[in-house]
Amino acid sequence: MSYVLNAQQRETAGKGAARAIRREGLVPAVIYGDKKDPVSISICPKELWVQLHTGQTFFASTGEIKLGKEAETVICRDVQFHPVTDQPLHADFLRLGKDAKISVAIPVTFTNEAASEGLKRGGVLNVVRHEIECNVPANAIPESIEVDLTGTNVGDTIHISAVTLAEGVTPTITDRDFTICSIAAPSSGEKAAVEVEGEEEEAAEE
Repeated sequence: MSYVLNAQQRETAGKGAARAIRREGLVPAVIYGDKKDPVSISICPKELWVQLHTGQTFFASTGEIKLGKEAETVICRDVQFHPVTDQPLHADFLRLGKDAKISVAIPVTFTNEAASEGLKRGGVLNVVRHEIECNVPANAIPESIEVDLTGTNVGDTIHISAVTLAEGVTPTITDRDFTICSIAAPSSGEKAAVEVEGEEEEAAEE
């Protein structure tokens, strides 16, 4: 588990009950899914803020919500914020059963940029997808999807079919071989500098 949140179960639900919880300085939330009844809970806002400050990884990580002696394995699906103060108003957590598979957006990271001939010669990495939505085992969500840029040149395009995904991970888009990134040509000024550099290298070799 990547995080643990302590919570208290609420006996009543609805807007009135939620407002009462907020007046107590807590954040109302709900746990749902896995073919079980939803459970209304309240969470300490400081604990929730700590996890929210981790960025998008919070919404792509499984956690545990402790309710007294019991605990629920969950993933956060949504947090509503106050339009003025930006304070969390409500959170939704999906309950994860054994062997559950879920859809999450996984961040994309790019490796071996120094081994890309196109980037070394002034090309620009054009990122089409900063994250990829995938169906994954809930107990084995990858931290990122790595795209290796080794050997890429200007004009090259990397599609999802060229990426090795972890076991059990499949893209939710299945009807096409979508683009993740490409190596674009440098701007005119940069291109001229690259051509001069290439001519100097050729002269040195001769």
